[in-house]
Amino acid sequence: VIKVGSAVVAAPAVEGSDIFSRLAFEIKALKETGHEVAVVSSGAIALGVRKLGLKERPVAIPERQAVAAVGQGSLMACYEEAFSKSGSHVAQVLLTHDDLGSRKRFLNARNTLTTLLRVGIVPVINENDTVAVEEIKFGDNDALSALATNLIEADLLIILSDIDGLFDKDPKAFNDAKKLQFVEDVDAAGFERLTDSANALGTGGIRSKCEAARKAAHFGAATIIANGNCPGVLTAIFSGEDVGTLFF
Repeated sequence: VIKVGSAVVAAPAVEGSDIFSRLAFEIKALKETGHEVAVVSSGAIALGVRKLGLKERPVAIPERQAVAAVGQGSLMACYEEAFSKSGSHVAQVLLTHDDLGSRKRFLNARNTLTTLLRVGIVPVINENDTVAVEEIKFGDNDALSALATNLIEADLLIILSDIDGLFDKDPKAFNDAKKLQFVEDVDAAGFERLTDSANALGTGGIRSKCEAARKAAHFGAATIIANGNCPGVLTAIFSGEDVGTLFF
């Protein structure tokens, strides 16, 4: 499962290639080596904000839902165009917490996703922001990506954001902050002490990403948090390079 954050989706194109094109061709390469890939993508609200010329995410839920409705079509159009150029197909899957809270709906979602994967189609999963309200929201797509990892029984969760991984201290405040290569014990890591600040377009900061890694670990999957704005990040990860932070 590859989770793509709003800070990556809404980032300017790098070296003449936007994130959707880079993802499409890197995921195609992964599929050609036998991997099955599902994408959990944020960005509907971020693209809606950009399309409507707003300065930041709306606060009120009805306004967020309306902006998400504007942006979701644009988000899937970007994925559809990019993956079509790479010779692949994508499918939109919108979920709410209720879909995974009900055993029957959980199994229905699993059957749909596993069928898509079996026939070589890349599911693009997002929370159904247009109907989700505070009581049924996942909270952020970091949490959704961990649940999706369990839903399809994935072996690995990759969270792509605008950060290079987990550091021993806040890299924005301390120049000597060092990136952690591994987190071996997610329950002893003390994620509760992390300061969780998100950017203007997203909802989840480093703490929510680490908590997602903890959930995924309990489901039996490893997690890598890495910088999705770096071209070739997926290729580097699967080549065994020291990219991001690996949570056992």
